[in-house]
Amino acid sequence: MQAYATLTATFARLGALGDASGILGWDTQTQMPDGASDTRGEQMAVLSVLAHEILTDPRNAERLEAAEAEAGLGEWERANLREMRRAYAHAAAVPGDLVAASSRATTRCEMVWREARRDSDFARLRPHLEEVLQLQRLVGEAKGAALGLEPYDALLDGYDPGMRRARIDPIFAELRAVLPDLVVAVRERQAAQAPPLPLPGPFPVAIQREIGLRLMRAVGFDFSRGRLDVSLHPFCGGATDDVRITTRYDEASATGALMGVLHETGHALYEQGRPAAWRHQPVGQARGMSLHESQSLLVEMQACRSAEFCTYLAPTLREAFGGEGPAWEAENLHRLYTRVEPGFIRVDADEVTYPAHILLRYRLETAMIAGDLAVADLPGAFNDGMKALLGLTVPDDRNGCLQDIHWPGGSFGYFPTYTLGALAAAQLFKAACAAHPGIRPALAEGDFSQLRGWLRENVHARASLMETDELLIAATGKPLGADDFLAHLRRRYLGAAA
Repeated sequence: MQAYATLTATFARLGALGDASGILGWDTQTQMPDGASDTRGEQMAVLSVLAHEILTDPRNAERLEAAEAEAGLGEWERANLREMRRAYAHAAAVPGDLVAASSRATTRCEMVWREARRDSDFARLRPHLEEVLQLQRLVGEAKGAALGLEPYDALLDGYDPGMRRARIDPIFAELRAVLPDLVVAVRERQAAQAPPLPLPGPFPVAIQREIGLRLMRAVGFDFSRGRLDVSLHPFCGGATDDVRITTRYDEASATGALMGVLHETGHALYEQGRPAAWRHQPVGQARGMSLHESQSLLVEMQACRSAEFCTYLAPTLREAFGGEGPAWEAENLHRLYTRVEPGFIRVDADEVTYPAHILLRYRLETAMIAGDLAVADLPGAFNDGMKALLGLTVPDDRNGCLQDIHWPGGSFGYFPTYTLGALAAAQLFKAACAAHPGIRPALAEGDFSQLRGWLRENVHARASLMETDELLIAATGKPLGADDFLAHLRRRYLGAAA
């Protein structure tokens, strides 16, 4: 198996380069001084081009063919070859100069976005975003031509292998048809009840951080292989065995940062739970961003906004902040964490209205890649969409199209994976609880061991051994769909029977 062995050595090298880029990317978002952005852009571009050159070496095409003909390959090796072939096809389609130009442009645009978002100044971002969009169109066109896909599908495939608009559109159409009436019904039900009591602040950042660290340990984060930091936009990044997650704090609120920490910890558990023997091979990587988002949303939304977990969390918060009275009781905390109210900011949205944010961004980014929406018209289109979907009048671009880093970072094709992940999270959590009825009661004790063990076995340890729907069928008995998610919302927010 000489050809296969040569390929595994090549991809191990690529994995190390990817880890280096991951740490530099984390530093860019957390600690790098603004004046270093151009130099950092060059550093990232050099690493991107180097990785691209290694991957697209013409000899790799020959090695792939030879390895695919070799005898004696096991299930994991064959799956690894499949993922090697996918990675090679994506990389070989894009010229090296386009890779370098895109890396420089996104690094520069991300830095400008920080200032533009702070000042609500879309005009400052516009030329940089136009450059990023043009380059992403070229990438999508190049990959699409090589893979036989439309440009947007080619970009989407880079984040969620095998996913296509033809698969997404019917699911999103179902959500678009059902969710408006569901939001109305939930809000009417909550309006008929006494409103939850707000937790009285302030909430010092140092205490919020300590609680976050405690919750990370409870969920199962391994601090010998990761850390928690602060960034403008929460994320999970870093490198193999060095998982970096971030959150952002607000001393006026005790809820946002903690749920942000739990969300990113779900991502981190996936990264820390990947099979050690395959971590520097394509088959050892996470199985696309829809499944990755399912892990963060399963921890945050399915588990940590449950009544059971609030039973554990309420005394923890009360003790840490010195709280007294009914506002700090578990029932009130659960009502706070499940309050449904349309808002401007996607990352702060409740799980009932959250899909509307994704439906909007999905429509806008597909239009931008297709050339049907100019960057100059993005603020107006975004504001019109928020009005139509959530009935909100966006006051400024900071609360509108400038709130997310994804487009400045070139991540066109990423947004739909958030809601696809929410659907998968509902399926997986339902299956886990059916397999282990003690999962929910254990959450009331802050015990995630049964849930974590089931996820390790059925998701994390499988990495990219299977395609997404194949993994979901193995774990839950059916492919990705909206039924379990909608049933979960009706059960939690309308008291519908399971």
